[in-house]
Amino acid sequence: MKLTEKIAAYRLNRPFYTFEFFPPKTDEGFENLLSRVARLASLGPLALSVTWGAGGSTKDRSLELAGLIQNVEKVDTILHLTCTNMEGGMVDDALRAAKERGIQNILALRGDPPRGEEYWIPTDPRFTHGADLVSYIRSSPEFSSSFSIGVAAYPDGHADRDSDEDGELDYLKAKVDAGADFIMTQLFYDCDNFLRWLKKVRGKGITIPVIPSIMPLQTYASFLRLTKFCGSRVPDSVVSALEPIRHDDAQVKEYGIALAIDMVKRLTASGDVAGLHFCTLNLEKSVRRVIEGLGWAGGSPEIRNKLITDMPNGADSIDFEATMTITPTSASDSATKGLIDSTSLPPDAGRGEINNASSWDEYPNGRFGDFKSPAFGEQDQWGGPVITRGEALANWGQPKTVSDLTEIFLRHLRGEIDSTPFSHGPLSPESMLILKQLEKLNRKGWWTVGSQPAVDGVRSTDEVFGWGPPSGYVYQKGFVEFFATQEDVDQIEKKIKEDGGGWVDYFAGNFEGQCRSNVPDGGRNAVTWGVFPGQEVLQTTIIERESFLSWKDEAFSIWSEWATFYAPDSEERKLLEGIRDQRWLVSIVHHDYKEASALWSFLGEL
Repeated sequence: MKLTEKIAAYRLNRPFYTFEFFPPKTDEGFENLLSRVARLASLGPLALSVTWGAGGSTKDRSLELAGLIQNVEKVDTILHLTCTNMEGGMVDDALRAAKERGIQNILALRGDPPRGEEYWIPTDPRFTHGADLVSYIRSSPEFSSSFSIGVAAYPDGHADRDSDEDGELDYLKAKVDAGADFIMTQLFYDCDNFLRWLKKVRGKGITIPVIPSIMPLQTYASFLRLTKFCGSRVPDSVVSALEPIRHDDAQVKEYGIALAIDMVKRLTASGDVAGLHFCTLNLEKSVRRVIEGLGWAGGSPEIRNKLITDMPNGADSIDFEATMTITPTSASDSATKGLIDSTSLPPDAGRGEINNASSWDEYPNGRFGDFKSPAFGEQDQWGGPVITRGEALANWGQPKTVSDLTEIFLRHLRGEIDSTPFSHGPLSPESMLILKQLEKLNRKGWWTVGSQPAVDGVRSTDEVFGWGPPSGYVYQKGFVEFFATQEDVDQIEKKIKEDGGGWVDYFAGNFEGQCRSNVPDGGRNAVTWGVFPGQEVLQTTIIERESFLSWKDEAFSIWSEWATFYAPDSEERKLLEGIRDQRWLVSIVHHDYKEASALWSFLGEL
């Protein structure tokens, strides 16, 4: 069913809400997400949305996930669709695939203006603005009546554009005039600013539903990363509340739940917010607790609508309070009460995924988490590009030689530039402790993209290494990841085999898909863990084959994307594509965490 039709017919005595998911990068994460989706679906969302990677990078996974939600979980699905950097025909293919799966809702994204002289890979010339995508769908005989179309809006301003608020509202109005049916906003934390902005939206003559996006805080680090990426305004009250608890992830999560509940109450009290969109990051606990804390958990609107349809006198025949007095606590509970068809659920739905799934997402850490987690490989909300051409030229210039690339990585280590294509910020405080060792590797031409020093039990409240609740200790094994030539990989492999003594593990992979390692199949190296009162040992950073291969593919795609910012046949593009084709990504772990210099001494002997 189309979202606009569902909103118009919505009659429950609480605001409606939708949940957002992204397709996990690993097969295990994808499989385990399905049981999580089933449990969250029992909370009664009006629809579930699925993100779409930049340039169609998650096309197959996004369509598969959206199709399963629509046809197996029987929840109406909103498929995100971006048009920027999409190769010719991909938009038609995606719309056709969505239609075949019974999906009737599209969130049409990437409303950026043309980026001047950027050298993108071949794109579909019909689409340079988000409004073009909306207009195309509305004017297409094949698709015009098939979809309800949503568009994005940015209450705090668009992070990739220099236009002022009035200019942004002009962009939004153009998308609405092109045929958009509803608006979903970028995440924000300043409710006062949102409500002020919403009045300006209405003053612009935009009357379609505006659905604000809420993302409960998970960790302090992820909060900083996401708000910086999105350009979100953060109220002083939020900053003050987070400062004393920033090292205690459990308290940050609790505060995030309370903050989200308070934001929802303030927004819905305004009278112009009838529903909300929750960005889950594929995590379950916080969103569930927010919905339960608001007193909104209960039977699904689809179930209630079915009851209305089946009863002779419609809604007047049903006492909803008597009909839906039990709130399912899991998908399996729902199935036993007849609320969900148990044959539609994955085999382990509702029982918790294998290997204590609850611990996967306590301290979400992007790709470094457990590859079985549905949240593995955390993405940004709108599937934006990893880097922009403006950033590439301003920070990294016109690299024409291997020496030029080495200098870029060294300048980042020296603090002369604040990012590389692989590191979107300055060095962390812990990296500063191994700065000399990292500089030595980079001068050798081993360009580092990830590392950490060894730590033998520092307090969890430590300013540099601490995480988790207080009264605990945290540990780290030293590891480093870098790009190197095949000759270097051969040398490293030989050194580890002859002199590693069982203390050193490695993975090495290239663009062609080859992978070399001394880690046995199924081997998993926990390189960050914590010991806390009343809990099992928590492992927050794990390196194993599946996660390495996932990251390897992403890392080489960054070389490809970086290359597209330079003209075809230019020296810069030839260099970057040559590096992508010839270098290997190497990940090395030294297991002697009691000896801080063990990893670096071993590498220094090469």
